[in-house]
Amino acid sequence: MNDVTIEPFDLAGRASEALAVQAAAFGLGSEEVAVRLQIVGRHALVPGVRAFGAVERSDPRGLGRLVGFGYGMPNDRSHWWSSVIEPHLEANGLGFWLDQSFSVTELHVHPDYQGLGFGRRIITTLCAGTRLPRTILSAIDRETPARALYRSLGYQDLARQVMFPNTAVPYAVMGAQLPFPARR
Repeated sequence: MNDVTIEPFDLAGRASEALAVQAAAFGLGSEEVAVRLQIVGRHALVPGVRAFGAVERSDPRGLGRLVGFGYGMPNDRSHWWSSVIEPHLEANGLGFWLDQSFSVTELHVHPDYQGLGFGRRIITTLCAGTRLPRTILSAIDRETPARALYRSLGYQDLARQVMFPNTAVPYAVMGAQLPFPARR
């Protein structure tokens, strides 16, 4: 695993590879991947979007095999995600988190590479490059390794039991101040 580097990647050009990682990590079917492919294509065009991948360089194909990825952008209250979470945040007196925040839109690591620190390296690299004072994301609302990772970076629950359209499981909205605290 020493030949995996965290580096910027072309979100639009490698969206299919990224979604293959997400499908493996989340158990997505081909129909869901097709829908998400369109969403990723739109996100790739958003001003300020940043994308980093965990790239295995031992792959003989030349570009390197994408084994994890994350991307995000400055949060925009007009985007659908913000419109879904806004009432939950406002109810908790935390609506200000929608402003001046870097939204981590997706972060996924292929199951064969999970637990090796790549998720941490991707999210810290992704958020280190923003000048915004905080970061916000959503994660499945149950105790998972991802939620433990986010907490270790200083993320706290801002809202829980948030239901997004076309999902059957509740999500938690989490936020952290930037920069992340030094790792102990």
